[in-house]
Amino acid sequence: MIVDPSADDRLDRAFMALADPVRRRIIARLSRGPATVNELAEPFQITLQAVSKHIQVLEQAGLVTRSRDAQRRPVHLDAAQLEALTAWIDRYRLIHEQQFRNLDALLATTRGAEAATSDADPEAGTAQEATES
Repeated sequence: MIVDPSADDRLDRAFMALADPVRRRIIARLSRGPATVNELAEPFQITLQAVSKHIQVLEQAGLVTRSRDAQRRPVHLDAAQLEALTAWIDRYRLIHEQQFRNLDALLATTRGAEAATSDADPEAGTAQEATES
C-alpha cells in the first residue's frame, strides 16, 4: 500500500480539530446547513473571537469553508472531507469486523465439536470434567 504523506497530514489535522468538543458541536450545527460566526457562537459561553479561532482550525483542517454572500460570510461544512475521514475509519472497522466474524465462526465450530463429543460419549464429558478439576 502506498502512503501519501499529505493525506496523512490532512487526517492528522482533521482528527486534531475534531478532538475539541466545541469544534465537534460546530460541525454538528453545520451539518444542518451553513451559518455565520454569530449563529455558530449562540450556544456557547465563549467570545466571538474564540469561535472564530475554532472555525479557523476547522478551516485549516479542511472540514469547513467560508463564502461571501453580500455582507454575510457563512461557514459551510465540507462534506467531502468528512467522507474521507469516515472512509478511513470504515476501512479499519471492516477489518476488525471480519476478525470478529472469524472468531465467532471458530467459537461456533469449537462449541459444535464439544457438543458432538459429549453427545457421542456421555462418559467422555464427565471424565474430562473430572481431570479439569
